[in-house]
Parts: sequence; C-alpha cells; structure tokens
Amino acid sequence: MKQRLITGIIAGTVFLGLCFIGGLSYHLLILAMALIGYYEFVKMTKTAPFGGTAWIGYAGVLLLVFPWKMLNIEVQLPWEHAIWLLLLLFLLATVTTKNAIDIQRVALLFLGAVYVGIGFSFIAESRHAGDGHGIFWTFLLLGSIWASDAGAYFVGKAAGRHKLWPSISPNKTIEGALGGVVIAVFTSLVFSFFSNGLLSAGQAVLIGLSCAVIGQLGDLVQSAYKRVYGIKDSGSLLPGHGGILDRCDSWIVVFPFVHMLGLLPY
Repeated sequence: MKQRLITGIIAGTVFLGLCFIGGLSYHLLILAMALIGYYEFVKMTKTAPFGGTAWIGYAGVLLLVFPWKMLNIEVQLPWEHAIWLLLLLFLLATVTTKNAIDIQRVALLFLGAVYVGIGFSFIAESRHAGDGHGIFWTFLLLGSIWASDAGAYFVGKAAGRHKLWPSISPNKTIEGALGGVVIAVFTSLVFSFFSNGLLSAGQAVLIGLSCAVIGQLGDLVQSAYKRVYGIKDSGSLLPGHGGILDRCDSWIVVFPFVHMLGLLPY
C-alpha cells in the first residue's frame, strides 16, 4: 500500500500537472502513454514487442495520436483510411512472413492498435476542446471515472454481496457497481453546479452514467483478456498499480464514447 500510494502521488502529480499546463507537452505525454500501452498489449499476446510486425502497430498508434494539428502539419489521410491501410499492412505481414505470423496474431495486433490508438487520441484531443474549456472537460471525465472506481471499491467492500461477473473479475460486486454509478453521477453533477452554465444537469447525468457504466465495462474488458493470458497486470511501469493499460482501461473507452454521443465539444 505504501508503494502504491507513493507511485500514485508521483504519477498523479506529473500527469495532472501537465494536463493543467496543456499544449504540446501534455499531448506528447499522452502519445508516450499510448505507445507504452501498445507495447504492453503486444507483450501480453506473447508477440515480440519489438519484432517487425509489432512496428506496424506502433506506427498506427503514432499516426492516430500524434499532435498533427498542434504542429500545423496538414494530414490529408482521413482516419478511416489510415485504419484500413493499417489493416492491409498487417494482412500483408502474413504473406511476407509466410504465415510465421498468422492471421490470428495480426488480428490481435490490429485490434490492439485501434483500441489503444483511438482511445488515447480522444484523451489528448479532449484537452484541446474547441470551446476553450478542455481542462474542464478532461477533469470532468477523469474525476467521474475515478469517482466511479472509488465508489465501486468502497461500496463493494462495505455492502457487496452479489458477484457482478465472477468468471471475469471475481472481486467485483453488483452493489459495488451500482455504488460506482451513483458516486460518478453525483461527481458529474458537482462539476455542473460549479460550471457557470457550461454543463447542464441533464448533460452531467449522462456523462456520469457513461463514465461509470462504460468505464466499468472497459475495466471488465481488460480483465477478460488478461485472464485469457493468465496475467494479473498489463505491465510494471507503475509499482503497485501495474501498467499504463491497467490505469487507463476505463479512460480509453469512456473518452471516445462520450464524444461519439455528442456530450462534449470536439
């Protein structure tokens, strides 16, 4: 617990500090987190993390998360075209390696690149929201996600009786999940109260629900694939906390989801 606390304070201070500053430094931090997250994903699949095929995935993540707009670099390639080209390169890898890297392996590597790349891309872009209030929207989502995590943990410890999904995550309970939803919605409403009209109560409720429900599903998704590979943590970068994907499993599904619902300016 001591190690976990120290790591949390240091990592949290660095992350929140750069998030508050914003700009290129924050975007580059998110890019670094994305590349490390993909490294963790590749390693979990028992693929050489710096093998030739893995580099296709790193290139895809880089393309999706790189701060093109901030550096005034015009990219003519729409993101859906970029994803298709990424898919084609992975499929060609099965041919060039004569199936030493087979279709199942490249499918996993492609899935990881899209999962990680798009997720972290929305995390970075939320800070640069077009209405000039990116810091508010980013802290709103992070605060609601963390509130959901804390609520689920403490309510589950205090009142958890019924298992939520024991075959995937044996410690999670239905009571804890519901507690996480309530605390996340409450947290989002607090942001609304102090937003000076920027965030309506109805919008806050939808965002709180999204952060809790989709965030907990993101957590379960990672628990599911870690269970397949028989590992507890995606990595060891953050002592006591695991890897980047362990800490950001909810983030990389919540941020794209709320944007796609049109709940945040983008």
